[in-house]
Amino acid sequence: MAPRRMETKPLIFCLKTLLLLYSFIFWVTGVVLLSVGLWWKFMLGPYTLLISSGPSNGPLVLSGTGAAIVLFGLFGCFATCRGRPWMLRLYAIFLALVFMTELIAGISGFVFRHEIKGTFLSSFGEAVMRYNGRDDRSLAVDGVQRRLHCCGVYNYTSWFSSVYFPVGGLPASCCVTFSDCSGTDLKNTTVAGRKVHKQGCYEVVTSFIESNMGIIAGVTFGIAFSQLVGMTLACCLSRFINANQYEMV
Repeated sequence: MAPRRMETKPLIFCLKTLLLLYSFIFWVTGVVLLSVGLWWKFMLGPYTLLISSGPSNGPLVLSGTGAAIVLFGLFGCFATCRGRPWMLRLYAIFLALVFMTELIAGISGFVFRHEIKGTFLSSFGEAVMRYNGRDDRSLAVDGVQRRLHCCGVYNYTSWFSSVYFPVGGLPASCCVTFSDCSGTDLKNTTVAGRKVHKQGCYEVVTSFIESNMGIIAGVTFGIAFSQLVGMTLACCLSRFINANQYEMV
C-alpha cells in the first residue's frame, strides 16, 4: 500500500494547487460582479428608468450573485486547504448551483433580448413625451442623448410631439455642438435639424445590443461553463483524498 500512497500524495498536492488557483479566480469574479452591481445601482440608477417600467432588480441580483460567489470562493479555499472530502463535495454543489443560475440568466437574456428592446422603446418613448428637463427620467434622457450622440426615439422629429417642444424646443442634449445651439435655434424645426444629431437613440441602443450580443453571450456562457472545471477538480480531489485515507487504513 505504501507505494500507492506515495503516488497519490503528489496528485493530491497538484489538485489542491489547481483548485486553490481556481477558487481564487472564482473569488475575483465575485468581487467584480459585486462591484459592477453596486456601480450599476448607484451610478446608473437613473438610466434603469429608461429600460424598465418600474424599479429594476438587476443591480440587486448582480450584487447578490457577486456576494454569494465571494463567499463560495472563500469557502472553496478553506475546503481545499482543510482537505475534507465532505467540504469539497459541498463546494462542488455550490459551483453547480452557480453554474445553473448563470446558464439560466444567459439563456434568458439571449431569448428575451427582443422584449428588452421593446421595453426600452416604450419606456424611452414615454420619457421623451413627458420630458420636462428636471426630473430623473428627463435627466436620464439627456444623459443618453449626450453620451450616445443621438436625438429622440427614432430621430429628432420624435420631439415635435412632446409636451416640452412647444415651450423649449429640442433639448440642448441633442446638439452636435452645444455652443452652436441657441434656444431660438432649437425651437425652429428647420434650423434645429441642421444642428442636432440625426440618429435616433433607439437605433443606437438596439444596434449596440445586436452587434455585441455574440460577445456578451460568449462571455456569459464561458464564465458559466468554467464552473464545470471547479466542480471536476473538487470532486476529483475529494475522491483521491478518500482513496488515500482508505489506503492508510
